[in-house]
Amino acid sequence: MKKITYIVLATIVAISLTSCKKYLDDVKVNPNSPELVGPKVLLSSVEMATFASFTGNNARRSAVFVQQIAGTSFQMSDVQNYIVLESDVTNDWLTIYTGALQNAQLIIKDYGDGNPYYTGIAKVLMAMNLGLAADMWGDVPSKDAMGLGVSNLSPAYSSQQAVYGDIQTLLSEAITALKSDIKSNKLVPGAEDYIFNGSTSRWIQTAWVLKARYANRLSNKSASQSATDAITYLNSAYTAGFTGNSANAMAVFGPNGNESNQWNVFNQTRADYIKMGAFFISEMNSTSDPRLPLYADPVTGTVYVGGALTNPDPTTSSDIGDYCDLPDAPLPLVSYCEAKFIEAECKLRAGDAAGAATAHNAGVKASISAVTGGPDAAYEAAHATENGSSITLAKIMMEKYVALFTQVEVWTDWRRTKLPTLTPNPTANLTVIPKRLPTSVDERTYNKNAVVVSNIGAATWFE
Repeated sequence: MKKITYIVLATIVAISLTSCKKYLDDVKVNPNSPELVGPKVLLSSVEMATFASFTGNNARRSAVFVQQIAGTSFQMSDVQNYIVLESDVTNDWLTIYTGALQNAQLIIKDYGDGNPYYTGIAKVLMAMNLGLAADMWGDVPSKDAMGLGVSNLSPAYSSQQAVYGDIQTLLSEAITALKSDIKSNKLVPGAEDYIFNGSTSRWIQTAWVLKARYANRLSNKSASQSATDAITYLNSAYTAGFTGNSANAMAVFGPNGNESNQWNVFNQTRADYIKMGAFFISEMNSTSDPRLPLYADPVTGTVYVGGALTNPDPTTSSDIGDYCDLPDAPLPLVSYCEAKFIEAECKLRAGDAAGAATAHNAGVKASISAVTGGPDAAYEAAHATENGSSITLAKIMMEKYVALFTQVEVWTDWRRTKLPTLTPNPTANLTVIPKRLPTSVDERTYNKNAVVVSNIGAATWFE
């Protein structure tokens, strides 16, 4: 990823980030026009927007809500106190819709004919971003914001339930497209695909795991069917070769300032706005977790301290560690350990406790290896030797909570399972931990069809 590439792509994303009231209506789509943006640039811009959405503001807010980190100063202190305004989420909404979803749709619209690989990758990325939007906001524009949305200035909102159905359809269509013979493609993705360098097999594996993620999202709506579906999808992923950390879908970054990991950029430009959280550090200290020195920096020697739930002090709390605070530190979007924890939860729900224990143990080991670079015999002996009699949902979700540090999925899991058990900030603006984001001010102001919700303590459908 060259600096000039990032500058060009960032410009394209910036041009597209106007708002949901103006969907790229000035872009020319004549295939003979030199002004048409090609699929390579579009794909890179979609992936960059995806990295921003999954590892930027959304990830930091989520980590504060589930007490992995503490908001200690300025706007992050507001988040610590459960204050998120409709103006605070505007850029995050736009990055998903005009930065990722609309540009992915342009790939399909302008280049889909004769290019099933580009189409398949675009649909996986659309599913990811649409899922993130639904997870955070509930009812959101779905079909009406894609395709027709290029000229639709007021897209209708779909229910969260319907959006999850749309995600499954997108992923199934993506898998079919990605299985096409290479000869059916006029153009073949390559280095512009920062995640998998054009590997269709990796994208197929990722699509199956995402299908499992969103099937499991329905655990409180259809406990048995969601478990059955998720296990089936995961078995397809494993059969397709998703068998270890090497298959992980990662957000990748570069060493230069305009390419950097967003946690690093945030900490460099807003020092002491966030620190590690007391609950998270206490849990990892109590288990001598080998990931702790990677997740956090010691305040002194080997002493790690998390910021308190109420009025956390930035001067006495541990900083975020090198795992996510180096300029080029990659971060997971879809991982093997997540797949194993989904499998463990679903098998336990389906009555296969022994299978759940085996999957749980594999998830713990995969996370330890991915974060530290190898196994840890002591930790694994204590936490990755569960059996059918000892495994519990609380153990699965606690290990997943630690393993998926920096990922929005942790907040979504907590809202769905209420595990691990967290105490709301007693001095916060709400009496409950937030369960959604408020509707963007642009949507409330300009989209007559917007479903406007301001109460961030109100549960979404899947809970």
